[in-house]
Amino acid sequence: MLTLRRPLILASNSPRRQQLMKEAGFEFRVEVRSTEEDFPLDMPPAEVAEYLARHKAEQFSRDLGEELVLCADTIVVVDSTILNKPADAAEAGTMLRMLSGRTHQVITGLCLLSGEGSQVVSDVAHVTFRELVQMEIDYYIQQYRPFDKAGAYGIQEWIGMVGIERIEGSYYTIMGLPVHKVYQLLKSYVR
Repeated sequence: MLTLRRPLILASNSPRRQQLMKEAGFEFRVEVRSTEEDFPLDMPPAEVAEYLARHKAEQFSRDLGEELVLCADTIVVVDSTILNKPADAAEAGTMLRMLSGRTHQVITGLCLLSGEGSQVVSDVAHVTFRELVQMEIDYYIQQYRPFDKAGAYGIQEWIGMVGIERIEGSYYTIMGLPVHKVYQLLKSYVR
């Protein structure tokens, strides 16, 4: 385990983020505070993930002691349109059809908050899906219920295994936590 000089809070319920942090060797506890994930509609998509990560971190600023707080947010962008988490199976199907046979961006923003201030960074990956058929989309939605995932898919799940032809950038950014960026943010706190 990498021992940090200060306690680390991972402000995410995502099992994927928690798993990646453990695999990267970090000790942390999970604490999530309710946060609206709204952003200005005229904000450029490239800025949204960082904005949301910072907004999540701000929920801890009033009563932050010696802890470090790590927040993350991932968005999927196709043709300048942000695909958030789908509300239901119909919306998930619409999103997957939009991604089918095309390349899109996955942007994960990070915010590390401490008593001294915050550091905000992001990472971008490009993902190309082959042409998906309706049966594949239906099967994936029924079996995996991707309603907690931006863009309605998880790269580590069946649809990613059989449908993604190419990625440019970090696989972990697409999973929702660019571990190489997290390490850079936390490296100065390692004992």
